[in-house]
Amino acid sequence: MYKRQSLSTIIKHNCSNRVLLLLNIVISYINKKIMKFKVTNNENVSTVFLNGEIDMDIADDVREIVFPLIDSGKEVHLNLKDVQYMDSSGISVIIESNQRAREKNTKVELKEVSQPVEKVLAMARKFL
Repeated sequence: MYKRQSLSTIIKHNCSNRVLLLLNIVISYINKKIMKFKVTNNENVSTVFLNGEIDMDIADDVREIVFPLIDSGKEVHLNLKDVQYMDSSGISVIIESNQRAREKNTKVELKEVSQPVEKVLAMARKFL
């Protein structure tokens, strides 16, 4: 008789420890690459709360969130309190957002910048 089993049970009983370890690493990597966000609106200000990592895999997703808000003429606040990592792609998103906001006669502000992101921004300021 056929017995229903969960995927994790099937994997657990049919895979070696090495394969299980590799699967756990891949799943952990995928979960880290998911950028979570929330947008709140207060009159003419939209605050975008970002959570996760901003790197080259995620930068376009952030642009897709932020650019339409700027294009609508809103002032945009980027809350980076829950961003654990940002590379040069994230810096590019911030610079491009700021340039775009100037073109639209509005502005972008960074709010509650996390310590890891502040370190990256401080390093970038030395070269800009």
